[in-house]
Amino acid sequence: MANLNRVAIFTNEYPPNVYGGAGVHVEYLSRALARSVEVDVRSFGDQHVDDGNLHVRGYLGWDEMQRDTDRRFTGALDALSRSLAMAKDTLAADVVHCHTWYTDLAGFLAKQLWNVPLLVTIHSLEPLRPWKVEQLGNAYHVSSWMERTGIEQADAVIAVSSETRQDVLANLDVDPARVHIIHNGIDLDEYRASNATDALTAHGVDPTRPFVLFVGRITRQKGIIHLVNAIPEIDPSLQVVLLAGAPDTAEIGREMNERMAAVSAGRDGVIWVPEMLPRQQVIQFYSHANVFVCPSVYEPFGIINLEAMACETAVVASKVGGIPEVVVPGETGLLVDPHLKPGTFEPADPAEFSRELAAAVNRVALDPALSERFGRNGRARAEQQFSWDAIAVKTLALYRDLLDHHHN
Repeated sequence: MANLNRVAIFTNEYPPNVYGGAGVHVEYLSRALARSVEVDVRSFGDQHVDDGNLHVRGYLGWDEMQRDTDRRFTGALDALSRSLAMAKDTLAADVVHCHTWYTDLAGFLAKQLWNVPLLVTIHSLEPLRPWKVEQLGNAYHVSSWMERTGIEQADAVIAVSSETRQDVLANLDVDPARVHIIHNGIDLDEYRASNATDALTAHGVDPTRPFVLFVGRITRQKGIIHLVNAIPEIDPSLQVVLLAGAPDTAEIGREMNERMAAVSAGRDGVIWVPEMLPRQQVIQFYSHANVFVCPSVYEPFGIINLEAMACETAVVASKVGGIPEVVVPGETGLLVDPHLKPGTFEPADPAEFSRELAAAVNRVALDPALSERFGRNGRARAEQQFSWDAIAVKTLALYRDLLDHHHN
């Protein structure tokens, strides 16, 4: 067996610049891996960390990418420039492991330049996020090309759920034997029920009243507008708390503002926190919510559901993507099928989807015994199936297998 000493992880997100599930995944996986091997993380930003086996270096963009172009193009062009910088820098790792389209091309180039095997983890796929044309314009074709090139040329691919594996095989030219399933994980020491309530009161939430919680970005993918449209049907005794920031586009930001104004009129207890809060504060919200809601229309895994479950909170989530591999209906929560139109991420009947979300929320949140049982089972499931140490062991085994094949 080949000797594995050092791995390189290429990523857009790394603390303190984390805004989604992929960034959370990279943060915890790199820490867990560093207990066994040297880990070099190359990320977008200005990070510079050396902590035992963990080494993090940030890469800043090239200012030229911002000049004399359509502003929608700058994200993809910036990623392209940083990918070139990541790939050209001397690499002493045995394996390169990339996360998201932002760095998949960097991994492909590093594979060619430094003769190392390439592994790519799929957190989402550009072909399945057509709404990003709204955000990137025609540069969406650039991000899709970067992603496709990296994935199709990778020596192995990790899908974070079996549904994601099927998406990879349906949309890309990849040998099924090269696509492996390794789920996302959770830090069970950090994500656990908290008694503290100072973050709740600081943001206007009454900790003595039951509340429904959403945590996530304001994007089409996360389905937040469907939840907002459900608020009039949610029992008025329940507070509705939305920790929702970072709108993808000005258009969905305006839509969120308009819908929130409409559904909040004449109803108290609708609280919108429009910024991303520190993790320990979010854990307080998870811990005291009667039910956590994930109304996503596309979710390869849905790590936020796992975070809520680890904090002993019941979950109501969409029956899409990898969510059914995390949330067990009738055991850790309820699933609501949005009945997406074929080939789209639009519910066939958006109003009906919102009504069914509200009905599931009411059923769980208004039944304390059910909510408590779901929460208790959710914590147990997180402990049994989703620890980062177990996921690191599976990932290291795949690294070693890749290295063996590379040397043979």
